[in-house]
Amino acid sequence: MKILTAVLIATVGLLLEGEAFTGNPTFGSRRALRSVGVKQQSGPTDANTNTNSLHAYRCQPLPPKESNTSRKPLSLVLPTASLSISLVFLAVFAPFATPAVASDYGSFTPEQKVVAEAWRLVDNSFLDRTFNGQDWFQLRQKYVKQKYKNMAEARDAIDTMVGSLGDRYTRYLSPAKYQSLVDSATGTLAGVGVEISTNKAGKIMASDVEDNSPAKNSGIQPNDVFLEVDGIQFDGKATPDDVALRLRGPEGSRVGVVMERDGKTIDFILTRERITVTSVKSYLSNVPSVGKVGVIRIKSFSGTTAATVAEQFKDLKKKGAQSVVIDVRGNPGGLLPGGVDTAALFLEANKPVVFVVNKQGVVDAQATLADGIDVDTPLVILVDSGTASAAEVFTAALQENKRAVVAGETSFGKGIVQTIRALSDNNGGLAITVARYETPEHHDINKRGILADVATSVDCAKADATSCLQASIFKQ
Repeated sequence: MKILTAVLIATVGLLLEGEAFTGNPTFGSRRALRSVGVKQQSGPTDANTNTNSLHAYRCQPLPPKESNTSRKPLSLVLPTASLSISLVFLAVFAPFATPAVASDYGSFTPEQKVVAEAWRLVDNSFLDRTFNGQDWFQLRQKYVKQKYKNMAEARDAIDTMVGSLGDRYTRYLSPAKYQSLVDSATGTLAGVGVEISTNKAGKIMASDVEDNSPAKNSGIQPNDVFLEVDGIQFDGKATPDDVALRLRGPEGSRVGVVMERDGKTIDFILTRERITVTSVKSYLSNVPSVGKVGVIRIKSFSGTTAATVAEQFKDLKKKGAQSVVIDVRGNPGGLLPGGVDTAALFLEANKPVVFVVNKQGVVDAQATLADGIDVDTPLVILVDSGTASAAEVFTAALQENKRAVVAGETSFGKGIVQTIRALSDNNGGLAITVARYETPEHHDINKRGILADVATSVDCAKADATSCLQASIFKQ
């Protein structure tokens, strides 16, 4: 049975629009990391229990919630090539496969079959085995036996059923939304080269514009607010995903965009292109009483981020950088392995990076195997409320290993992992929470975020991160 799987590690409300997927990283390919999968223990773990573990404490994350259901949970094995995707923001997919369809639905109508299929996919994989304190099997009886006039009613029922789980990240994806994600991941759609987020007033804005993109060449600027795209106006209920879905389209096609800047309305006609996002940029700043400070801005994490950061870090050091700021403001995540690999660049050997715990309490413990490229240069990580998921994994790994000072504001707080599964007969798909992650000190940051060591402004320009920071931060 082929499985379509992707790890969701980005945060709600943030989207890197039009990114082209160019790599195929896997969880097991990191040379400087050691991954240990062990069964979670209820008491102290003997170091000899798992001979592959570097330290016994790596196998002792917080215990999973007790299950109130009498049904035995089915097993789930996370694939080794799981990739990241964000439903309302950044989309990157693994190769798509035909969904599995149960063969024992008997006399069910097509509508009842798809509802039963959706129930089964959640039942197989959902992290919370209490199913939000519900009798999950009883819900199956309720929704599968119901008579539906058409497939639209069945899809609404799936949406309601999945929504009852109380997990904002576990949800039904309509056929249009699912197909948009597929097209984005497989490169059949193009974009205009803008990074989209929500400003403090709740409006959807262009938080950054990619160099040499249709948006940049037409004059769209960071902080411009989206009023209308392709004839569709956006009100206060619109999300970055709503805007992104309208901006994407076939390569070479045109799209009309209406932006607001300083109270004025500006019209643009853009031609969509295949966009290759530059996710890592660096520059050198001079900070009074500190000297030369290198800045590396990471927009999102991918399979090549660590290599790119390593190259640019070495270049900054050659230019005389005495300290380095890593700017992950607005970084929604990306690939979890990318965040882990990048953190490992700056850690000594045998340091815990992240723990991923699935529904059965099995732990994937990621730890460094060798010293990184630099374990001494003072580091400052600049975060904001849009720093999420893989970016939070990266931040927590360096903060809790006492390798970097975290400045800015509390991060978003996304500490759970999702998988994407297709429904048969073009009925969309499901995003299902299948695991959670913990920081090196076994903190669960989900819905809590990471507290900054030093509270600072985060409103400085993306090209001038050091202006957000006091000189004293570099002396800690």
